Amino acid sequence: MVKVMLVDDHELVRSGIEALLNSVEGLDVVAVCDCGEKALQLIAIDLPDVVLMDVNMPGMGGFEACRRILQGFPTVKVIGLSVHNGGPIPQQLLKLGVEGFVSKASPLSEMVEAIRTVMSGTRYLCKDVASNLAFESIATDEASPFLNLSQRESEVAQMILKSKGIQEIAEALTISDKTVNTYRYRLYAKLKIKNDVELTRLAAKYNFFDTF
Repeated sequence: MVKVMLVDDHELVRSGIEALLNSVEGLDVVAVCDCGEKALQLIAIDLPDVVLMDVNMPGMGGFEACRRILQGFPTVKVIGLSVHNGGPIPQQLLKLGVEGFVSKASPLSEMVEAIRTVMSGTRYLCKDVASNLAFESIATDEASPFLNLSQRESEVAQMILKSKGIQEIAEALTISDKTVNTYRYRLYAKLKIKNDVELTRLAAKYNFFDTF
């Protein structure tokens, strides 16, 4: 029996996925929660085999929760979940070390396939994401510059675009104001921009807003 933890901040999504997975022979959803903070508390108690982690959540966020789980519980497999199957999110999750990525638009069969694949020791990308990454690697000249950002730089960029202040970003990501500014200057350098106005224009040009 494969023990699964589900982390998603939308109740209807959680309930739907939980019911579907529990209907599959060989799978058992042992823990369900709505944020990364709770996931880190429950994982030590329930110790699932696989964590399905929504990457777009308030508070700590899915990226940071994934990072901490991968560091603190190396035997646990992590699969990222998102409504988006393009942009920088899948690549950033893979760089982080997650074992799989599934779009929330994927059918149950693909989510089950992802769980069984990562449990066998192989990484899994849902078909839409795999296709998008293939096209992005071919069209490198037109690839979004946001793909060059690290996971943390991308999170900071997203929060800046949501009009969050430095202190708000620091509190949400549990880092210092100084560290936020460091990430901010790094992402500016990588994107070759000078301020938040240019960041907004670039995000609109490359549909970066669609990733959060």
